[in-house]
Amino acid sequence: MNTFGTNFRITTFGESHGKAVGAVIDGCPAGLALSEEDIQPLLDRRKPGTSPLTSPRREADRAEILSGTFEGRTTGTPIAVIVRNEDKHSADYDALREVYRPGHADFTYQEKYGIRDHRGGGRSSGRETVGRVAAGAVAMKVLSGKGITVTGRILSVHGKTMPAEIEQEILAAKNAGDSVGGMVEILARGCPAGLGDPVFGKLDAAIAGAMMGIGAVKGVEIGDGFAVAGRCGSENNDPMTKDGFASNHAGGILGGISSGQDIVVRIAVKPTPSIAKLQKTRDIHGNVVEISVGGRHDPCIVPRIVPVAEAMLALVLVDCVLEQEKYRA
Repeated sequence: MNTFGTNFRITTFGESHGKAVGAVIDGCPAGLALSEEDIQPLLDRRKPGTSPLTSPRREADRAEILSGTFEGRTTGTPIAVIVRNEDKHSADYDALREVYRPGHADFTYQEKYGIRDHRGGGRSSGRETVGRVAAGAVAMKVLSGKGITVTGRILSVHGKTMPAEIEQEILAAKNAGDSVGGMVEILARGCPAGLGDPVFGKLDAAIAGAMMGIGAVKGVEIGDGFAVAGRCGSENNDPMTKDGFASNHAGGILGGISSGQDIVVRIAVKPTPSIAKLQKTRDIHGNVVEISVGGRHDPCIVPRIVPVAEAMLALVLVDCVLEQEKYRA
């Protein structure tokens, strides 16, 4: 399942230490003004090596559009976007060829396929998200023409909510050879009412699936999420007035269909599994060994996952917008 979407379909490709990563987009409407400059800002927010809080891997992550545009506009044909891998240190992973890293997909990929790329996790690496972000930038360009915007922010890291405290928490984990997780919130504004489908095609179900499809995400909330379990209906319902809704506990979705309010999504992001601290694990021969993961890794994935989550929400919404236009037509 390397393809996502129905009307606006993307297929991502590439591995962490392969020649390149990227995406092919099929279903983008024709006539959209599009260039690499529309894609680059989102990629720049995702790329490593930008601060002491991120992986020191140095990648320019320059987007290159190979097809699907003519004279600066989309043609309705597949759009291929490629980003070259330029700063690979594959030798850093030689010791992991026969060892499963705790918290990673090494073991499960081996069990499923009988083969795995041990260099940075191969296809299971967070670097795969480059293609999602590139495609998400195109989706955002389509949505912006319809008055819809998608933005994200860090809510907390390891329980800390203030920017300075968050930075200190990440640096402390890095210095200890450990890692920390956190919470991210993503908002979509300007969505019309009516997006999504009842029963098995619910908008919130599609959003939850898209967010859980990001490797580091272990939980998703729509609206007030798990907090609703401790409320009465009189507290949790969103009363309607002549001017609209009086509150937004539902997070902009009712019955699986957008209500026209802000769509509010929160995700729980796990700590980076690649840490320098000694951990017990197993090798491919069944021997129990101790491991300290070397290489270049983020002490916290949270800052760089924000544009990825924005991209996934945009991809869900653009798919729904195109479906609604087809349905109304």
